[in-house]
Amino acid sequence: MDAHPRHEWKHEINYADMLVLRQRLSAVMQPDPYAPNGRYEIRSLYFDSPSDKALREKLDGINRREKFRIRYYNHDRSFIRLEKKSKFSGLGRKDSCILTAQQAQAIVNGTYDRISDSDPPLLQELYGKMTTEGLRPRTIVDYTREPFLFPAGNVRVTLDYNIRTGLLCTDFLNPDCITIPTGDTPIILEVKWDAFLPAVIRDLIQLEGRHTSAFSKYAVCRRYG
Repeated sequence: MDAHPRHEWKHEINYADMLVLRQRLSAVMQPDPYAPNGRYEIRSLYFDSPSDKALREKLDGINRREKFRIRYYNHDRSFIRLEKKSKFSGLGRKDSCILTAQQAQAIVNGTYDRISDSDPPLLQELYGKMTTEGLRPRTIVDYTREPFLFPAGNVRVTLDYNIRTGLLCTDFLNPDCITIPTGDTPIILEVKWDAFLPAVIRDLIQLEGRHTSAFSKYAVCRRYG
């Protein structure tokens, strides 16, 4: 599934900020129908090259960059997505396709060698870069997300917290793969929209002393391995 580029803001906030925002957003925005009880758990496995190309480009603020990950939600391993996140001139784009558990495990193991023309183009691209650039699983990132939706502008606001790292464990589908908290990591407010951000949402997310940030869950978790 291909997506068009979207605008994105990130803010690092604290627990008190989140309580205020949660109340504001709930009053105006719609809940995500796919988020039971208003939140869901996300597990992602990120890929990088032997030289940590994706990590270094993020830390250096390279204008055009990309990274690959596979993820599932709420511990449900029956629905797994391969995603490529791309950034260019402040705009973000996310391309994705569905993987079977067998495909995902083979990718984790480095044994996925049956690419054919019938496979999704994104899977073919990942396999090609695993072959030519040495992309390999680098770290698991777990966190909790509370999403809010607003139809005008196709706005999505999320609150992300409880960020955890898998250390050196990359066994993505193994429920016994332990993750640990990433220390004193802030809560992350993310705002994404298409052509315009409605003024009502812009006003809702204003917090004194909070500014846009280049926070990366992947980069934070890579501190640990």
